[in-house]
Order: sequence, then C-alpha cells, then structure tokens
Amino acid sequence: MDSFTIRDLRERTGDLVRNAEAGQLSVVAKHGHPLFVAVPLDETVLGRGVNVALACRLFQDKTLSLAKAARLAGLSAEAFIEQLGVLGIPAADYPPAELDEEMAALDA
Repeated sequence: MDSFTIRDLRERTGDLVRNAEAGQLSVVAKHGHPLFVAVPLDETVLGRGVNVALACRLFQDKTLSLAKAARLAGLSAEAFIEQLGVLGIPAADYPPAELDEEMAALDA
C-alpha cells in the first residue's frame, strides 16, 4: 500500500491512478496524518461493498488480522472466512516449514 501526501495528489496523480488500476489501496495523508484511503472500484467493491472489499484487501496485505478485518467488514469470523474463500484469498498463510512442524506435532 502506497502513501501519498496532498501535494502528491497534484504531482503524482498518475501513480495514484496506476495503483488503482493494479488493484492497490493508497493512503492519502495531510501533515503526516492519514486522511483517507483510495479504494479501487472493482467487482469486489461493487458486489460486496466497500467495508468488505477494504477488509479483504487489508487482510490480504497483512495489514489487519483476521479478527480485525472481520470486524471492519461487519461480519463474523466465519462469514469473513467464507468471503475470503469466494475471492480466492487464503485465510491462513503458513510458511511450508512451519506447516510441516505443525503437521509433525499432530502426528506425534
């Protein structure tokens, strides 16, 4: 997620548009304080709403935990996991080595 200042909006509008076209969120800040988030208008936003789309994106980017993203989306954890599944976003992201360790612990 890129961050832009108010001045950047004048000087780097093209970058902001390219980020949106690539499906990336952008934060616009004024005097170092976040002012708003630019959310790309895509099928997820249109079909599920801004809260769900934003929550899914922030979860996918590892900005929010599953619980916080579900709360932002206004859904239960189970319903949010279902939304992630529909979008093809894994709810759990284990490094292969960590997954192997957990599987070995289960076998023991």
